Amino acid sequence: MKTVLVIGGYGNFGTHITRKLVAEPTIEVIIAGRSLEKANALAADLSSFTVQPRTAVIDIDDNLPAALQSLKPDIVIHTSGPFQGQGYFVAEACIEAGCHYIDLADGREFVAGIRALDARAKAKGVTVISGASSVPCLTSAIIDHYMPEFQKITAVDYGITTAQRTNTGLATTQAVLGYAGRVFKTLIKGKMTDIYGWQGTVLRRYPELGYRLLGFCDIPDLELFPARYPDLQSIRFRAGLEIPLIHLCLWFMSWLVRLGVLKTLKPLAAALLKASRPFDLIGSSNSAFHMEMTGPDLNGTSKARTFYLLARKGHGPYIPSIPSYLCAKLLANGSITRAGAMPCMGLLSLDQYLEGMSDLDIRIIKP
Repeated sequence: MKTVLVIGGYGNFGTHITRKLVAEPTIEVIIAGRSLEKANALAADLSSFTVQPRTAVIDIDDNLPAALQSLKPDIVIHTSGPFQGQGYFVAEACIEAGCHYIDLADGREFVAGIRALDARAKAKGVTVISGASSVPCLTSAIIDHYMPEFQKITAVDYGITTAQRTNTGLATTQAVLGYAGRVFKTLIKGKMTDIYGWQGTVLRRYPELGYRLLGFCDIPDLELFPARYPDLQSIRFRAGLEIPLIHLCLWFMSWLVRLGVLKTLKPLAAALLKASRPFDLIGSSNSAFHMEMTGPDLNGTSKARTFYLLARKGHGPYIPSIPSYLCAKLLANGSITRAGAMPCMGLLSLDQYLEGMSDLDIRIIKP
């Protein structure tokens, strides 16, 4: 029996992770966060499982080291973002306590910089995994899966479009607004090039869903992929909102940041999230992901391969939570034995990821 502590275990991502883990008969889950009331409510809802979850009050800014010493978890899953600008104190506390650590970070610097803890994690014999989310876990798994069809993959163009009727959390909204209008770099035609968050707008047609607007977003892949895939010449990642008016409003506001009128849109997250809710009446619960890979095939002929993932019934937000559940399961049963600190790449295959989503209303399209 292994104990998995889920920090933020009753949040948007945490709830799905908790529900997946309690179904594992060899895992005991501790649902933790600042609200004992919310943790207990979720635990009561899951009381029918063989191994009933426990609850705990944990404030990562206050009592985390003491809580780890008291609870003695084998694995900690950290879901409490936003991770942009957050330090590594949770991971460091886990290393000190001798327990494995997994987070759902999608912050570029945060995930890429986790290797700074590699020596300390190895010395303690623990595994520290950052970015156990759609990016870079799913995105790298897709490239790894299709790589054998190519001599080399020279460009990837991909993106995520979210459903309007999605219970988007405040932390996720803050993360997006944190880089809207801000400059960052991506690889274009072999050179690291400046682009701006939520700009570079394109219109993309998704099978069954129709057209969606997409704009540039900053993600760990832009930092990690040039080293992992040295043949890449261009990496373009965009994200978008289902309702064009909301997307364009955010695009307009990103210019206020780019021109220096506002420093950041992040403080507006709660207000903008609330203002978007009335549009649920005309939105759907359908979201999607696509990745287009191009390069010469095994015969030297130019080739393009596009992978689509369509999520219905509001199941799109569950996709980022899959890697943390799977990595925790593999750590618990001894399938992952590598000690050290690392971004979540090469730990899960695409088939494993898709199997982890088999209970969701998600369709894979491979034209």
